[in-house]
Amino acid sequence: MRNEGIGSWPARRARKTPHRTALVHDGHSLSYADLHERSTRLAHALRTAGVRRGDRVAYLGPNHPAYLETLFATGLLGAVFVPLNTRLAAPEIAYQLQDSGARALLHAPSYAALVPAAVPLTVETGPAYEELLAAAATEPIDENVTPDELCLIMYTSGTTGRPKGAMLTHANLIWNAVNVLVDHDLTADERALVSAPLFHTAGLNMLTLPVLLKGGTCVLVESFDPAATLALIANHRITFMFGVPTMFDLVARQPGWAQADLSSLRLLTCGGAPVPTALIRTYQQRGLTFLQGYGMTEAAPGTLFLDAEHSVSKAGSAGVPHFFSDVRVLGPDGLPAAVGEVGEVVVRGPHVGPGYWGLPEETAAAFRDGWFHSGDAARVDADGYITIADRIKDMYISGGENVYPAEVEHAILALPGVAECAVIGVPDARWGETGRAFVVPADDAALVPRELLAALNGRLAKYKIPTSVVLVERLPRTASGKLLKHLLRAEEHRPHDG
Repeated sequence: MRNEGIGSWPARRARKTPHRTALVHDGHSLSYADLHERSTRLAHALRTAGVRRGDRVAYLGPNHPAYLETLFATGLLGAVFVPLNTRLAAPEIAYQLQDSGARALLHAPSYAALVPAAVPLTVETGPAYEELLAAAATEPIDENVTPDELCLIMYTSGTTGRPKGAMLTHANLIWNAVNVLVDHDLTADERALVSAPLFHTAGLNMLTLPVLLKGGTCVLVESFDPAATLALIANHRITFMFGVPTMFDLVARQPGWAQADLSSLRLLTCGGAPVPTALIRTYQQRGLTFLQGYGMTEAAPGTLFLDAEHSVSKAGSAGVPHFFSDVRVLGPDGLPAAVGEVGEVVVRGPHVGPGYWGLPEETAAAFRDGWFHSGDAARVDADGYITIADRIKDMYISGGENVYPAEVEHAILALPGVAECAVIGVPDARWGETGRAFVVPADDAALVPRELLAALNGRLAKYKIPTSVVLVERLPRTASGKLLKHLLRAEEHRPHDG
């Protein structure tokens, strides 16, 4: 087998465990033999339609077996997979298709209206897709694909400006999966609930691909539903889940939480934001512990990992580097920051991608001296555990002091009645800038802005305490759960400062 990339995985797994269940979706199961055959058929169909090595093949749709079949088929051909965010508007989708130069687009029937006419080849993943596979050949495709070739272009969330296409090679994905296998201690009988979107790097690379590499089963859910999650865990005997803190919080708020059968759960991994201490306690009361992590699309994405043993003693920390990952926190002078001082997170390792698609200047700025410069600010403690402070660009200066909103948000989240919050810097005549907190009340909590601010006295330095609070029903987020703070800055809100 000359293919050393991701595309060869179904064939390699099928020769070891052909009859084991690979995927479950909507009541239907696919064995590894099925996944191998269907991916091979799709690769033949795409090749017949003109897709060649290096061509970009995009996918638009919710979690579905066709998503993974397209990824593996593209990898068999030495082509490049481009997953698209289903929450994007038509102009945003058109931009990413044009920017990547996609030759083909596979899409779910429900997204047909968003498909631009400019794509040379489109395939709808309904009956026509099944007919396409049925008519395709099944002979092995033995394209010579090496690990250092480009595997996929995954567009960043675009929290500011237009998203950039992060390039990831087959080796990047393989080494990231190895890091997960080492640090999560996955087993061959893993049953993973994949409700986080596959177009997001964590849902694909921190959950689905490592489980498939190990020979486990992925239960694909098209959209996250907190009430349905409890039933899915019990019915499918789920052992492994990934989610952002908001997802886990919503599950714990369900009426059936206290009585739900969670006995099968072994691994709960959480990323996207620090897990509030109160949420950790809620899950500990059910005998469950979070494995927290920190990563970025450009690093495929696993970078830091906080294991269960230290989930309480190092709560709030993102942990230490994954096994095959090196991380530093550098000060403004480019030297390692002292213990407790804020610096920029930089990372290197075989999982870190080569740069941004078609953006040589941005690539040169972020990927330099063998390290990827993340733009995230962090502190290192005496034990080497790294706590993410914030995006460097989100820092604001109040009265000459640097304020990192994530630290303030963590303190507000610890207050009773607070479900979510986001803090930004706003202009202030006296201090230059001061904090404004956007707070989502928990359930029917009757929060009073003045009392919230008063409760922070003694918890934070005075200059870190916001001077205004805005109570909101929800916070703007990307599909991956990241806060869209630029939308908070752009909107005119009437402050509630008590």
